Amino acid sequence: MFKKSKKPENDNPKRLSGLQLIKMAIGGAANLRSNAEEVNKLNVFPVPDGDTGDNMRMTIESGIAAIENLNTDDLAEVMKVFSHGMLLGARGNSGVILSQFFAGIAKGFENAEEADPETLGNALQLGVKQAYTSVMTPTEGTILTVAREAVEYAVEHINEESTIRTFFADLVKEMHRSLDRTPEILTVLKEAGVVDSGGAGLLHIMEGFNRVLNGEEVEDSAPIAAPSKPAVDVTAFGPDSEMTYGYCTELLVQLTRKKTDVDAFDIEPLKEFLMSIGDSVVCFKTETIVKLHVHTLTPDKVLAYCLQFGEFLTIKIENMSVQHSELDDKAAAPAEKAPAEKKKYGIVEVCIGKGIESLFRDFGTDVIVEGGQTQNPSTNDFLDAFAKVNAEHIFVFPNNGNILMAAQQAAELYDKAEVHVIPSKSIGTGYVALSCIDFDAPSADDIIAAIKEAMSRVSTGYVSPSIRKADINGVHINKGDTIGIVDKQIVLSERERAVAAEALAARLLALPDKFMLTVFCGKDATEEERNALNEALTAAHPSAEIYFIDGGQDIYPYIFVAE
Repeated sequence: MFKKSKKPENDNPKRLSGLQLIKMAIGGAANLRSNAEEVNKLNVFPVPDGDTGDNMRMTIESGIAAIENLNTDDLAEVMKVFSHGMLLGARGNSGVILSQFFAGIAKGFENAEEADPETLGNALQLGVKQAYTSVMTPTEGTILTVAREAVEYAVEHINEESTIRTFFADLVKEMHRSLDRTPEILTVLKEAGVVDSGGAGLLHIMEGFNRVLNGEEVEDSAPIAAPSKPAVDVTAFGPDSEMTYGYCTELLVQLTRKKTDVDAFDIEPLKEFLMSIGDSVVCFKTETIVKLHVHTLTPDKVLAYCLQFGEFLTIKIENMSVQHSELDDKAAAPAEKAPAEKKKYGIVEVCIGKGIESLFRDFGTDVIVEGGQTQNPSTNDFLDAFAKVNAEHIFVFPNNGNILMAAQQAAELYDKAEVHVIPSKSIGTGYVALSCIDFDAPSADDIIAAIKEAMSRVSTGYVSPSIRKADINGVHINKGDTIGIVDKQIVLSERERAVAAEALAARLLALPDKFMLTVFCGKDATEEERNALNEALTAAHPSAEIYFIDGGQDIYPYIFVAE
């Protein structure tokens, strides 16, 4: 991945410049990319859902996409654009923490065209502080500890002879040692025989920074590719077609001082203009960058209007008539559009699996954000979803603990509605909470109170294959076993999947006041196995109400929801 260049990239050993940072960031992203699968495998639970490496990779690559074509040596500007790109692309808790770490560094570089070791150290300390602040209950032995201990060590070793290279050498050296210590801090890591995955991802990034700083460069200098998308069906819109649905238009605009007063720029006239020519408008300003989304028949007017104020960082314009045709061909639901009339309450749910998605829509969900284990949506995905819900209050159900922070980050950025992120950490809590919502309730507080009460009655269990041998929570697990998980705790391991499923159901129904069991069957659950499980559970628990639903989810053959 790396090769030696003729000389180190640092012309002034005591100063870090903007162009140098761009090269280092590209190297950091490349180093993580080549090690992402290794990071994914550092999953505490031995189930095939490790995604920390992918989440951190996609997060930093969003930052790289924002800066790779920048032509400025101003360190403050580069870091601001880089961190903002990461903010919008952040996925999973590790990705959100990573984006907040760099957002804090960007604050430390404000008004700094270059940085000496002291300025660099102060900026990284701000990054650590913001990363800790972004987590409601910070846990030591994680990426937070690795970042904090490494930065503290590097700052403590700054002296008159220090250079940018010696600073990063100290940072990476201590990051290695700190990561190795994480199992001694978190018992769950020691039991699983792994180090913290988020800390490992951060180490790979900083190792890439350090290698480029010391004269190594990425062999493949091609721009980082965005996730691949299906080829456009050019037959879906022909010479006799009429534009019906307009264009989904998304821009990232860098305001420039040559064109406008950046500090005094008022976003409201831009919002009013977008609403006058389209709908599903999302528009907000972060520092000197404007992000906007609009569905319009005249995207050219959007481009012309925005060029008055700055230059485009990214442009995406898609023909929604083509998208709609493709959806029809797949017999999928029609494209979600914000209703013309604003309603009081709206719902956004995260899920994966056609059956679960259909059920959530039947219960009143306005917008589905596709995601779950191994497929965590980004902050930007949530912003796009919010734009499709024309409501005063939007209730968001992440339905996964690793998606919660991205939803919260998006809620902080969105200003067209009051967004309430419900801390639903499983499909079970999201499903039961949704079923109890009274859309005629007088206030959002009433709905939230009902949701919390409903969620408190739910226990969710997962049946999953094991991908490695482990001893966790007193349970011995062999590779290839089927394990049972209840509310983030492994409670059993069996050789046969049917035996594990029956045992897990029995545990859930044995919990206090649990008499109803909903079984979401995944893609891997055969009809024969499902029927046998239904018969076995009905016979073993005659007083329980048991319902089977074709969920269609990945990873978990069965998800049990006990009420």
